[in-house]
Amino acid sequence: MLQAVRFLPFEPLLWFWVRPQKVLAVMEAELWYLLFYLAKRRGALTLLINARISDRSWPAYRRFGWLYRRIFAQIDTVYAQSDKDAERLRALGAKAVVVTGNIKLAATPRPTRRYEKPSGIVVTAASTHEGEEEGIVKAFVAWRRGHSPSCLLLVPRHPERFDAVADLAEKAAKKAGLTFSRWSKEGSLDADIVLIDTMGELINFYAITDIVVLGGAFVPGVGGHNPVEAIPFGCRLISGKEIFNQRALFAATKGAIFTELPNLPEALEEALGAEPITLVTPVRLDPIIERLRSVV
Repeated sequence: MLQAVRFLPFEPLLWFWVRPQKVLAVMEAELWYLLFYLAKRRGALTLLINARISDRSWPAYRRFGWLYRRIFAQIDTVYAQSDKDAERLRALGAKAVVVTGNIKLAATPRPTRRYEKPSGIVVTAASTHEGEEEGIVKAFVAWRRGHSPSCLLLVPRHPERFDAVADLAEKAAKKAGLTFSRWSKEGSLDADIVLIDTMGELINFYAITDIVVLGGAFVPGVGGHNPVEAIPFGCRLISGKEIFNQRALFAATKGAIFTELPNLPEALEEALGAEPITLVTPVRLDPIIERLRSVV
């Protein structure tokens, strides 16, 4: 841990913890009233960076608008991810709102390991959740009949589900006359369906992927996952339609194919002739950097 890192204590203890400082910069939606109030009272420039309000959370923000207006009265400048976010933030009392785009888009993910790409088409089902794997495997098996050789890399979101997904995928592969393996045991991508049952490897497999099927959006309640991580690797990307937590990121891209699980074989076929997902919304870091440099 870096020496500069400090844990934020319980909010009542902020009276004793917060010292005079030049800048308080808070990310996204960490809107602690007392934190901003004390920093402002003790002479700090207060900034909210990469701010966003999702469609799902917007009704709750409006319901407690009286509270957020008090919070935003303590914030000097707000840097919003999108025009829609800026509109909602202003409605809650935010001052000096500047649209900079999602600053997460400024970082380019890089593989930590390099693997040899299997022959044929590599489909990676990324960050999948319960209720998605069965439909994805079924769709891949149906689509693969006309596209052999090809392989499916199955990457569940939560490690506690690895065994259950392995059992499901192995049975489906056996029924279809395909081979199955677990990456943690075989360390090989030679099988038709491979369960990636290790953590922190998704970017490494994106680097050898042709088509990404991005999980978390084929079942309700999750809200989707980050599509931008696949962009540097020239992947085609398929997503479900339940993307309420990732609308801003998808809006910053073009080329994603949206579908539902029953239509996934057709979407895989469409992806073969589609352009890779790309970034279309620029990110403006200069306004943030210049504001910080003006006081530090």
